[in-house]
Amino acid sequence: MKNYTITVNGNVYDVVVEEGAGSGAGVAAAPVKKAAPVAAASAAAPKKASAGAGSIRVEAGAAGKVVKIEANVGTAVKKGDSVVIIESMKMEIPVVAPEDGTVASIDCAPGDAIEAGALLATLN
Repeated sequence: MKNYTITVNGNVYDVVVEEGAGSGAGVAAAPVKKAAPVAAASAAAPKKASAGAGSIRVEAGAAGKVVKIEANVGTAVKKGDSVVIIESMKMEIPVVAPEDGTVASIDCAPGDAIEAGALLATLN
């Protein structure tokens, strides 16, 4: 067994890695300490409606981090209006409404790491 200390997004983990052949090998991780929140972003985060409440999907075009929510649940948007801003490769990229509608759900929050194609919001 080998012990490692790994820091991920400000969280420190002690990790024990067992060496072996076959299905008996495994990894165990236990949180050591939690980092203090960066900001009160979660307090200012918009309320989420039920995930995927609308029929029109607003998806990320690139992997990155959610920077800002531009439209709240219940907001009427036109095709091309910014719904969410993501940061990717040090650029802020607006994710826009694919068609006219009303925001039915916001399925992300500022600070969330997202993959390309991830559902960010839905419209009706």
